[in-house]
Amino acid sequence: MRREDAPLGVRSISTQIVRNRMKSVKNIQKITKAMKMVAASKLRAIQVKAENSRGLWQPFTALLGDTPTVDAKKNVIVTISSDKGLCGGINSTAVKISKSLHKLNSGPDKENKYVILGEKAKAILVRDSKKDIELIITELQKNPLNYTQVSVLADDILKNVEFDALRIIYSKFHSVVSFLPTMATVLSPELVEREAESGGKLGELDSYEIEGGETKGEILQNLAEFQFSC
Repeated sequence: MRREDAPLGVRSISTQIVRNRMKSVKNIQKITKAMKMVAASKLRAIQVKAENSRGLWQPFTALLGDTPTVDAKKNVIVTISSDKGLCGGINSTAVKISKSLHKLNSGPDKENKYVILGEKAKAILVRDSKKDIELIITELQKNPLNYTQVSVLADDILKNVEFDALRIIYSKFHSVVSFLPTMATVLSPELVEREAESGGKLGELDSYEIEGGETKGEILQNLAEFQFSC
């Protein structure tokens, strides 16, 4: 339609502009499709690594159990989040659970501290609970993590914080669109020994025979460090 033939108040546009716009949209669709394929490939690789890593920590859960209700004076809540956004409610859920856990374990004779991994949890908790933050570590996801890097990170945390119980809050992978908020508990060697003496799941530790020159306390210390890094 020529401009002079267009009804009053109706904007006209040339067919060439429409063709260019359609071509531009198709190009964007191709780029988006390629990005989806790359993201799906990366997700599959990370999913395989995550599933294979469960073989490391599951034996410790079977041996030491998971005691989320243990009474501890010094609680350190390790909140794990991403460094970037666009993750839905994953980060906010981890922070909410951490805050609830902090409130639940509060008391006159108890001490609760945060160790924060990730920018998103840092942004919220620094604003709301700055005085309770013991350590902040960010920019962990610039490069793919391996066990060596995680071990160094765990060792750094253990050297800088005192704890009776580490409460690790993270999002466990369930499916592409579903992550389960999860808490794992790592006890100090002293608390493990105390719980073992009182019976229950940890009481089964005494049924194992200790070999070598290490004491029971040293072995429990090594187990706690390895369990945390897993």
